Amino acid sequence: MPTDVFGVLASPVRRRLLETLRDGPRSTGELAGLFDLGRPAVSEHLAVLRTAGLVREEPRGRHRYYHLEPARLSEVGAWLHPFAHYWEQRLDALSDLLDEETET
Repeated sequence: MPTDVFGVLASPVRRRLLETLRDGPRSTGELAGLFDLGRPAVSEHLAVLRTAGLVREEPRGRHRYYHLEPARLSEVGAWLHPFAHYWEQRLDALSDLLDEETET
């Protein structure tokens, strides 16, 4: 049964982990230091991301390093792409409204 990637991405902690991993691999300890959570809680979030195919784990000695796996995120982006024009329309309308407010 495939993992619901949208459900996985609903967690702010997991989104922040993915954002951090954009800059390169990080150890569990480095990632845990970013949160006011215990290391076991961060490890659980990483396990969910790993199960969803969004990160991969690399053991290095006694440490585990996590790498972003962008292929699964590309699937999400491809699914969201057709909806982008709705956001563009809303942002254009907001920009027009702000321009009108600035003129008056």
